[in-house]
Amino acid sequence: MKLNNKKLNKIKGDASFRTFYRLRSNKKNSIIVFAYREKEKNLLIYDAINSLLNKSNILAPKLLNENYKRNYIEIEDFGNLTFSKILKKKGSNKIKIFKNIIILLNKIQKIKKNKIRNFKGQYYKLEKYSNKKLFKEAELFCDWYVKKLYPKHKSIKLNKLIKRQIKILLSKIRLKNNTFVHRDFHASNLMKYKNKIAVIDSQDALIGNRAYDLASFIDDVRLKSKIEFKNKIFDYYIYLNKTNISKSDFQNDFQILSVLRNLKIIGIFTRLSSRDNKRNYLKFIPHAWKLIELRLNNNLELFGEIKKVLDKNFPSKKRLIK
Repeated sequence: MKLNNKKLNKIKGDASFRTFYRLRSNKKNSIIVFAYREKEKNLLIYDAINSLLNKSNILAPKLLNENYKRNYIEIEDFGNLTFSKILKKKGSNKIKIFKNIIILLNKIQKIKKNKIRNFKGQYYKLEKYSNKKLFKEAELFCDWYVKKLYPKHKSIKLNKLIKRQIKILLSKIRLKNNTFVHRDFHASNLMKYKNKIAVIDSQDALIGNRAYDLASFIDDVRLKSKIEFKNKIFDYYIYLNKTNISKSDFQNDFQILSVLRNLKIIGIFTRLSSRDNKRNYLKFIPHAWKLIELRLNNNLELFGEIKKVLDKNFPSKKRLIK
């Protein structure tokens, strides 16, 4: 593909409607981001959030050029080295890397500004990550995954049960929605660039529960780690924030949000396969289930009822999408 007579090399994208190209130059490479659908979110809001992060001394891609009419923006190129790749290498100092990322998350969570101008000069204000939004996201599990696995008459009944349990869990959340939430904070969206950690894929950021991004990072569906390691990272976050959070309240919300997030992920990955023919995402569903089970089994008092529903209707042999 060419842009202004310059050759573009397509690079691996994400789960959005965006496509990414590397524009090579003698001076400095850049990334061209095309979005023919959901342009406002994928171009305008994406740049506004990146701008907010950069103004808060968090490394995010800066805007170099824009042509909104032609559906693209040009941003900084941070290369290809994600922390997901680094952490999968043998011999990587995982505990040190994870702790450095937790320090970064702490810095991100100190962002107080929730309003920023986009490149058209319009103000964009981050929305609240309300229980209504959380419910709508978790509902994707019902709308796509359950409907894919079960016939209509069965899925309607089952989805009523699951949605009731989701609402009960949401009613048990204790912390306020007062923190910058990246919403997709995991190792694949963190890049090593000039010995710093750069943050990408930030267009879905909201003001929400401070436990959400930690749950996203520790219970990362793309990255496997033992429970002992997860607990170490969780405890390190608590240690850094011991003066301003209640551990019991935070742990309660962390567990609930992890379960709801992974139900959402199963729904989204099923949708990507069924609607968009992106079947490669299905391989993450078994691990998403393991993460759900880990949290359910860790707190039967909190999750007893939803565990019964999921255990009965989604035994291991019933979980695979064909």
